[in-house]
Amino acid sequence: MSAGYHFSIKMSMCFSPLASTVSMATRTQQLAQPKANRLRYPDRRSVHWLDKLPPERTGSTTKIELSHLWSDLCRSKKFHTQVTISPIWKVSERALRAVASERLRSLAQPRAPAAGWQPARPLLAPLSRGTQTAVATSRICQLAQPKRRQVLEGSGHKSKPVPVTHLPSKASAHIELLATPKHNHPKFKGERPVCWPVSRAARNYTASQRLLDLSSPKDRKAPFEGYDPYVVSRIARSAGPSPRIQQLCLPLPRKCSSK
Repeated sequence: MSAGYHFSIKMSMCFSPLASTVSMATRTQQLAQPKANRLRYPDRRSVHWLDKLPPERTGSTTKIELSHLWSDLCRSKKFHTQVTISPIWKVSERALRAVASERLRSLAQPRAPAAGWQPARPLLAPLSRGTQTAVATSRICQLAQPKRRQVLEGSGHKSKPVPVTHLPSKASAHIELLATPKHNHPKFKGERPVCWPVSRAARNYTASQRLLDLSSPKDRKAPFEGYDPYVVSRIARSAGPSPRIQQLCLPLPRKCSSK
């Protein structure tokens, strides 16, 4: 190492305590200065000013200064007028003399429909000659007739079944059986009337004590009403502890001191 380097290290070691002493003195003088009195204005109305009194108000209202953002927002929007271009424009000479390639010609061809595609059927398809000259059979005429509902003469009497119309001779026995409407059950009494007479026994019946007890509402008591916590029941007074309880009542052997 050079001699100049050793000399600089020695000089720095000599002057470092002096520099630290100067800095300490400056810090001590700074801390020794008294703090500024922030309460020298006793009539202060705001905490935002500390060094001077607020300016006095001359007007009756407060003047609001808008920021640049608020000023920009208050301005009306500018509608940009777009120049409409005519749908007809001039075609260049190069475009007029251009020749389409094979690829462009293939793309310009319309797409062919699918293999199984058929055109849409008309809403009203024409009827065939056979459909127009068809004659309905007796069964179709029978099914076309409206159903005949059975009318009940009285609520408490049996309903009178409507006579079945005679089927044509061509109908089989099975079709005749299926076409016959179902009859009501022999014990069917019809709908029960809304008001019916009450029997004499029901009117003269006297309720028993059990029915009276069941019909009376339950007595609701407040929690702990009539409860005495100091009363000991007879069963608790005559009860005896079990061997397990007597064993648990004894102290632990390790805690018992031998005398």
